[in-house]
Amino acid sequence: MIYIGSDHAGFKLKEEIKKYLSLKKINFEDLGTYSEDRVDYPDIAEKVSKKVIVSKDNLGILICGTGIGICISANKIRGIRGALLYSVESARLAKEHNDANIICFGGRTMNKDLVFEMLDTFLSSKFEGGRHLERIHKIYKLEN
Repeated sequence: MIYIGSDHAGFKLKEEIKKYLSLKKINFEDLGTYSEDRVDYPDIAEKVSKKVIVSKDNLGILICGTGIGICISANKIRGIRGALLYSVESARLAKEHNDANIICFGGRTMNKDLVFEMLDTFLSSKFEGGRHLERIHKIYKLEN
């Protein structure tokens, strides 16, 4: 399952992503916010992150103004490997090398067409394992 959430600054982009996911027949659950009324991004990051960590098959999409604050917040939750995507290559490598389980976007800083391309790339990429798995284990050690 894909869980999606945004603060008020990411609301419009979140709505565009939801339409895109629906067109591609990809299941998702919107965890808020549901308007452009002010909301704090750490609260949304926590809601999405806690759903994502329930299963290794879950993924999350988070959006705030720049993607930075919501990504930092998500990465405070044990088990989250959130990546702020900024190019198609970063989307591919976030999955192949980092096995990211949450991807983040900037609602005020990113073009929706590029976001859709990054989303497609991320969702079609696979974790490579190998030497990258050793690094993921080191990340887990940092959490403890």
